[in-house]
Amino acid sequence: MHLAWSAWILRVAQDDKARWIAMNVGLRKAVPRDIPYLREVIEASVRGLQAEDYSPAQIEGALESVYGVDSQLIADGTYFAAETPEGQIVACGGWSKRKTLYGGDQYAGREDSLLDPRRDAAKIRAFFVHPRWARQGIGTLILDACEQAAIAEGFTRLEMGATLSGVAFYRARGYAELESQGVPLGNGEQLPIVRMAKKVRS
Repeated sequence: MHLAWSAWILRVAQDDKARWIAMNVGLRKAVPRDIPYLREVIEASVRGLQAEDYSPAQIEGALESVYGVDSQLIADGTYFAAETPEGQIVACGGWSKRKTLYGGDQYAGREDSLLDPRRDAAKIRAFFVHPRWARQGIGTLILDACEQAAIAEGFTRLEMGATLSGVAFYRARGYAELESQGVPLGNGEQLPIVRMAKKVRS
């Protein structure tokens, strides 16, 4: 009886969160005019949510040479913006049918050739939530949209380069850790990340 009651409470809480998100946040594809606002969200997210996992030097180096808007995702129509009814962008994230695993326009290690859904994994890319809107289910909303869009394009596997701050989030949603990597930064630092992957049904 106690377990049944706990499960019911959990379902009610999840339903309440889903209703709250539906009332307070809308999801749409990002467009070029969003770029200045996306940059603001990215910087606020990195500084506010990654400080426990990375040093100040790593954060500064990552913002300068890795983190940022990938305009190719916007051009491909695979990057989402979450916004309030007033039009304020509070989170962003996307997926990609291209080989680049991570990095904004300024990142030197980009590879924009197209993936083959029959043998390659689609990439989950560039998830950032403004600290004031964190842990409200918005990341899950964007991830669900990305997964469904990738599946609709014929992909059966997904992968990402997750920040240390994001590993627990993705693990809870079925992604498995494959390997740890270090991303060289322009200031001589390295940014530890974790490559993660998940199989999905087409």
